[in-house]
Amino acid sequence: MTVSETTTAAGAEALRPHAEDAFADELKALTAADDRPRPARWRLSPWAVATYLLGGALPDGTVITPKYVGPRRLVEVAVTTLATDRALLLLGVPGTAKTWVSEHLAAAVSGDSTLLVQGTAGTPEEAVRYGWNYAELLAHGPSREALVPSPLMRAMSEGMTARIEELTRIPADVQDSLITILSEKTLPLPELGQEVQAVRGFNVIATANDRDRGVNELSSALRRRFNTVVLPLPATPEAEVDIVSRRVDQVGRSLDLPPAPDGLAEIRRVVTVFRELRDGVTTDGRTKLKSPSGTLSTAEAISVVTNGLALAAHFGDGVLRAGDVAAGILGAVVRDPAADRVVWQEYLETVVRERDGWKDFYRACREASA
Repeated sequence: MTVSETTTAAGAEALRPHAEDAFADELKALTAADDRPRPARWRLSPWAVATYLLGGALPDGTVITPKYVGPRRLVEVAVTTLATDRALLLLGVPGTAKTWVSEHLAAAVSGDSTLLVQGTAGTPEEAVRYGWNYAELLAHGPSREALVPSPLMRAMSEGMTARIEELTRIPADVQDSLITILSEKTLPLPELGQEVQAVRGFNVIATANDRDRGVNELSSALRRRFNTVVLPLPATPEAEVDIVSRRVDQVGRSLDLPPAPDGLAEIRRVVTVFRELRDGVTTDGRTKLKSPSGTLSTAEAISVVTNGLALAAHFGDGVLRAGDVAAGILGAVVRDPAADRVVWQEYLETVVRERDGWKDFYRACREASA
């Protein structure tokens, strides 16, 4: 078996394939149908990239599934930014699909979403610039052979799209090492008296949110080098239900979970609970609510429903019911055992208990809370 065949086989068995592997057929169809101008080293035109993210039908009948459900203009601005020399910063509260959108943008633009720097409090400067193979360094001294390129350095050399996740979690001094890369499109190598110049096609997509603890604010110098696109929470309950349904179906298929008949009703209830507690008011606007400490994001709703689907498949009759999602909702809402439990109990007794058609959900939540 060749290396490429081995890689393909491994990708087929991957628990969570990269976007360019999971949607390879759609990308191939878009490439064949795309006759519009493409920026240097882009796999698709900006129009085709936007179509890949937002979905649509091609002239040959191929259906492109939506990867992002939201305002079209936001996607168009994000794609256009990548076609310029400015980097893209996707900003939003947790669970607004920032990582998902950045991965699919990189897959559509460069055909490779793996040039990734994961931001943490311990991310070193080497992860952004370059490191060294110390055995080679000690044996032969500083050289290009001893240098270990970072994902950004590789992207600069190859004209690709690099990704930086959770930019505000990276220490401020490491963040600042991006300034020269983004403004001058150059990475100095002072140990060698050389530099790496970015070739056409290079750009950076970063994600960040300012809701989590332990973040480092971006300096004004660094923020100026990004074009910021704020990804909002789903505007309507219908949009959020659609997003959760699509992602649960995708995740369920990757885990070989059977589809749950009549699962849409429970998805609507999970979304309703999350939106009401998140917004601090019931859907009809009549009752004000206390909000828990958690974000209750769309991503968490997807996780709750997926876990419920697994419970229904492995320990139930395959039908997604209130009891399958109740424990997951409790875990998502009650993050602070003292304050959040009071919020949850009040919501159960004043809203859920009195809502028509929710008696089974109320009983399941009471049992999970006991």
